[in-house]
Amino acid sequence: MANYQKLQVSTALNIVKSDNANIPFTAQIAVGVNGSPSLNELEDVTGTFITSNVQTGDVVYNTTTGTSATVTRVISETNLFLNADLFPGSGDAFIIYSQNSPKEGCVLYIGTGGNLRVLTSSSNDVTFYNVLGGTFLPVQVLKVFSTGTSASDLVALW
Repeated sequence: MANYQKLQVSTALNIVKSDNANIPFTAQIAVGVNGSPSLNELEDVTGTFITSNVQTGDVVYNTTTGTSATVTRVISETNLFLNADLFPGSGDAFIIYSQNSPKEGCVLYIGTGGNLRVLTSSSNDVTFYNVLGGTFLPVQVLKVFSTGTSASDLVALW
């Protein structure tokens, strides 16, 4: 019988390719729908951002558009500044993930193949060309860039 290395994971997250945010760990701290924000701002009139302990560095997923950004400042219970204009209009759903969780890199499952540009846990910006769909990337990854990545259906595994 041949020996093989078995991938042992305890948690997973469908990820959003982003030039603006690292892959968040799975600790969800807030969900909601944005109101009428200004440029690079998230507004949720029913929000509890301070009470929910949203902090600078947390990651916001716009689940309506499939984009993400990083919190740069908590303004109030209902408003956050982001490092990208994630909500140009109103009515998009969002999830905020805490970055106070473990910050180790993850391995990736690639559902649909293509090129994959990543930031490794050693801060290397690397592009893997022609990665096959249905495979794993056994590299500790912090970010999957949207620029330079054509692979999709990506899952982060820790």
